[in-house]
Amino acid sequence: MTEFRVGDKVSNALPSYLNEQNIKRSKDGVDHWRIEGLVFFGDKNYFVDEENKTFKLPLIIEFLHEKGIGFFDTSYAIRRLNDNASDKFLEVVESTDIFALIKKMPQLRTIITTGEKATQTICEHLHIEQLPKVGTFVSVPHLLNEKQESISLYRLPSSSRAYPLSLQKKADAYRKMFETFGLI
Repeated sequence: MTEFRVGDKVSNALPSYLNEQNIKRSKDGVDHWRIEGLVFFGDKNYFVDEENKTFKLPLIIEFLHEKGIGFFDTSYAIRRLNDNASDKFLEVVESTDIFALIKKMPQLRTIITTGEKATQTICEHLHIEQLPKVGTFVSVPHLLNEKQESISLYRLPSSSRAYPLSLQKKADAYRKMFETFGLI
């Protein structure tokens, strides 16, 4: 998953991470919206609809618009080489045209990746030689937004429960990133 910071508007971003499969409580245990709830509201269930065992889509969309956050995947098509989503068993069949996507977001300040495959894909497209370590960021070379500000690539830990880090530690990493870029 790749998250794009687009200034005060999200309308130019294409929020694919808001698809039904990612909104419902998935069997692989994606905790992304619980992390966001902890970070911004101190409540891991802020975006959770317990009764219907799903997430509160209207509340999530309102939150994303308010914060200027958009989502898009780094690949349009992948092939699972095994029965799981582990990065080492994913083959990128068709990657997203990252430059075309960035062009639609003139206020873009930060690109955020989770997962090694997403980070590798973005780094290849943006000609970044060294992958940032989890919890760090790098400047994207030769790429500025409409205000002539440099754009950063920040790498966060995966929100999947399969990633060996507690929900609280993941939330701490996300909080640090959001503080770094002035969203909290």
